[in-house]
Amino acid sequence: MCRHLGYLGPATGAAELVHRGPHSLIRQSFAPRDMRGGGTINADGFGVGWWCDDGTFGRYRSASPIWSDPFVGEGLSGIRGGALMVALRSATEGMPVERSAAAPFGEARWGFSLNGVVRGWPGSLASLASTLPVEDLLQLDAPTDSAALWMLLRHRLRSGTPDVALMSLVRDIIGAAPESRLNLLLCNGSEMWATAWYHSLWTLVDEDVAIVASEPYDDDLRWQPVPDRHLVHAIPGKLIVSPLEVKAP
Repeated sequence: MCRHLGYLGPATGAAELVHRGPHSLIRQSFAPRDMRGGGTINADGFGVGWWCDDGTFGRYRSASPIWSDPFVGEGLSGIRGGALMVALRSATEGMPVERSAAAPFGEARWGFSLNGVVRGWPGSLASLASTLPVEDLLQLDAPTDSAALWMLLRHRLRSGTPDVALMSLVRDIIGAAPESRLNLLLCNGSEMWATAWYHSLWTLVDEDVAIVASEPYDDDLRWQPVPDRHLVHAIPGKLIVSPLEVKAP
């Protein structure tokens, strides 16, 4: 599995965010606390995403562990903003460990990350993938379940709202691969949406900040666990947690 975090709030540095707290993302890369049987470390790459002044999504991705990539010390200090995403990767057996396989994935204003796995990959997604335009399939970042989920979600975002797109995607994936773990994180620079399906997800939301993460980076009592099989919509000052309208197998 993986770890990911989305941040909306006062402008902060990406370097500060990945080092924040006694259980920081740096530490979660080698000593996560809540993997729930989904691996032991998250050392198969990482990515950082941010939103530029014009609202477009920028990112840096690496196949190296976050603790060993020199960009963390040399480049992240120059990235600062009020909307950030960080993803740590724990590659599923049989999937490549390469830069293009690391989240966040994105296009235009959207950033996306998966903490989870699609069981039976790639056969379990063949039917769903066949519904995508060929042009979309040719733009697949990497031969992985997370990259394929981004293609499927991106296609749905073109004609639907984020919550409907996420809910329909979870429904279809669970229908095709019932034992999948699907914690999806989506952000457009001003709002975040996430799903909890068989994996850990937490939120910290107050009037100034909204954070959605696989696990807390500190022991602040404001962190709240998201119930399994629920959808999150978060902005500073507002948190909506609602059941995923998906029939579990």
